[in-house]
Parts: sequence; structure tokens; C-alpha cells
Amino acid sequence: QVHLAESGGGLVQAGSSLRLSCAASGFPFSAYAMGWFRQAPGKERELIGGIIRGGGSVFYAESAKGRFTLSRDNAKNTVYLQINSLKPEDTAIYYCAGDRSLHQIVELQSPEYWGQGTQVTVSS
Repeated sequence: QVHLAESGGGLVQAGSSLRLSCAASGFPFSAYAMGWFRQAPGKERELIGGIIRGGGSVFYAESAKGRFTLSRDNAKNTVYLQINSLKPEDTAIYYCAGDRSLHQIVELQSPEYWGQGTQVTVSS
């Protein structure tokens, strides 16, 4: 059974940093591209970025360049999202996702697997 479990969210102050984790199970993690999305209150879900199977190449949405960093550890079946200089507008539910194709994640934004999400709330 496929399971993507995000963790690391919470209530943080503006200007701080946060690292979200997503632990994967039930599928061959190292054979899958992974991605992160977020959905803010009242807004559509948006792509943050995607990372290829081996982790050597990362794609970021234009809005995510500079403060967001994706990484993965295939030995731990985990993908990470580092967010620096958090702003109140970063408040959202953050989702990880997986698909064999990075294109499916970052272009079509329709990955095969989704996590349940973790809430990040940034106070000013």
C-alpha cells in the first residue's frame, strides 16, 4: 500500500526556516520523481518543485526560486522541502507527491501519488 507521510509543519514566525519531510513507502521510491505542492486558503494548489529520481536535478516553479530547496535521500525513502525566510503568505497545506515521470509532476501537475499534507502557518 502506497503511503506518503509529510511531517515538519507547524506554527512558525515570519523570517524563520522550516524543513518538511515526506516519508514514502509502498512503491520503489528511488525509481520515482518526487515533488512538493502547496495550497493556501482560498487558493488553488500550486507547484513548488520537483526532483528527479537520483536527486541530481531539481525543477522549481518561478514563484519558488530562491527560498525553497528540494532534496531527497533515497536510502531513507524521504524527500525534503527546506523553506527559508518564511512569510505569512507561505501559510498553506504542503503536499508531497510522486510519479515515475518528473514531467507528470511539474508540467501536468498530476502525479500518481499524493500525501495527506502538512499544515504550515506563518505568523507575522
